[in-house]
Amino acid sequence: MSEPRSLADWLSAIEARHPTEIEMGLDRVGAVYARMDCGRPAAQVITIAGTNGKGSTVAFVESIARAAGWRVGAYTSPHLLTYNERVRINGVDVDDAALVEAFEAVEAARGDTPLTYFETGTLAALWLFARAELDLAVLEVGLGGRLDAVNIVEPDVAVITTVGLDHQDWLGNDVETIGLEKAGIARAWKPLIVGDTDPPASVLRHAYRIGAVAVRGGSDFLYVPTDAGTWTWREVGFEAELPMPTLAAPVQLRNAAVAIAAIRALDRDLDDAALAAGIAGANVAGRLQRFERDGVDVVVDVAHNPQAAQALADWLIAAPAAGRTVAVYAALADKDAAGVVGALAPSIAHWHLAGSTVAGARGQDAATLRARLSEVLEDDVTGHVDVATALSAALAEAAPGDRVLVFGTFHAAAAALQVLQGRR
Repeated sequence: MSEPRSLADWLSAIEARHPTEIEMGLDRVGAVYARMDCGRPAAQVITIAGTNGKGSTVAFVESIARAAGWRVGAYTSPHLLTYNERVRINGVDVDDAALVEAFEAVEAARGDTPLTYFETGTLAALWLFARAELDLAVLEVGLGGRLDAVNIVEPDVAVITTVGLDHQDWLGNDVETIGLEKAGIARAWKPLIVGDTDPPASVLRHAYRIGAVAVRGGSDFLYVPTDAGTWTWREVGFEAELPMPTLAAPVQLRNAAVAIAAIRALDRDLDDAALAAGIAGANVAGRLQRFERDGVDVVVDVAHNPQAAQALADWLIAAPAAGRTVAVYAALADKDAAGVVGALAPSIAHWHLAGSTVAGARGQDAATLRARLSEVLEDDVTGHVDVATALSAALAEAAPGDRVLVFGTFHAAAAALQVLQGRR
């Protein structure tokens, strides 16, 4: 590969270099990481896996730690608008020059070892973190856990937010198998925070087998809303009354609670003021992100699997629109579109289905998506070439007091944000 100079050049070259988008396993990426000899990414590390809620939980942990005065790095994926979003140091996306330098370091150590796009990006993030003198690195697992590139780092605390059906081609066809894959980030004698109140038995069996200390939501820590519009986080010997998260949706209370459990498991000094400021200050794009257009409430969300769709449906019920709710939905070909739509259908008055061909081989056009949904959607359906066109049609249809909900993929959320923020 010729030596790219710009970040765009690097990303294009990295994306084209590996024959497959996903190749599970730690041998290749681990070998390159060892050759990079960049050291531990931070004094302490929290690794976060899960079917849903990972990005929000990362945001809560990062916000609390920064409120406590810690120097924090966060690695997340995928990004919405720019690649730089994936790597943050002290709340700021790293710039192009830093990423280029990191990719050059990975390339120098790679030799002839093939790496995927995600593996290369993970190594680049770890290299940047190791040079930033961080107190804490928060690492979001890309897919699964056991064989994900992030798992080359030994965490001080591992987190599994939720376990549901997604990525079955890679992780298995039932929650027990998927749970075991995610539990692969746990380490012996270290805390494993489990967000599900009723997690798959495979997660707990694995924790007990290796000696990890399972800390379970609803059992070892509790989170309860109060009549005063606040909520209480509680474990044996400690409790704190906290403001409600700025991030909307009932499920965000669980994500915030899991984040508190994770950061308290580090056993560092942390006062109630940092917890409160961190919960109130956490924010992440594409999670019930709201805009107003001529009296119409526009909501953008990255929900893309049945578990996330159910959480979205719960929010629609808890916060109903004054008028109708119209959906703009796009789905990747390997997702359970029927399961997603089935969860939300009772709340949606009209569906605008959008093509997702921008996603490449995993994308599909609106006609194909419509055919896949024939058993769950009969009427009130319109197809569009892409999300921007579908959003325009939905806004033209909506009246003041109505709500337009855009969701289904990160690509869909990104396309909507580009339109709503005037970037296209």
